[in-house]
Amino acid sequence: MAAPGPVTPEAPFEPSQPPVIEGFSPTVYSTSESFKDKFIRKTRENPMVPIGCLGTAAALTYGLFCFHRGQSHRSQLMMRTRIAAQGFTVVAILAGLAVSSMRSRS
Repeated sequence: MAAPGPVTPEAPFEPSQPPVIEGFSPTVYSTSESFKDKFIRKTRENPMVPIGCLGTAAALTYGLFCFHRGQSHRSQLMMRTRIAAQGFTVVAILAGLAVSSMRSRS
């Protein structure tokens, strides 16, 4: 069995820098986005997700308000509505993922 050749030292690991992986870019966009810009872009890509989130929050808030006032029937109805709104939001997320994967294949 042959002896291994000399090992060349690699560049030292720098924890403050992201790792260099061949063929991988850590950022997709060349410019950094602010939170507002990213929120607007994501909302334009899939507008049903924020609508579902707002519906979920509204049903939860009104249901808790009705519970506090002692209207148990209305509170139960709002909690069921919240579950439906959450389901709508999950379906909207999955549909958005499916559409974006179809776009990336084209």
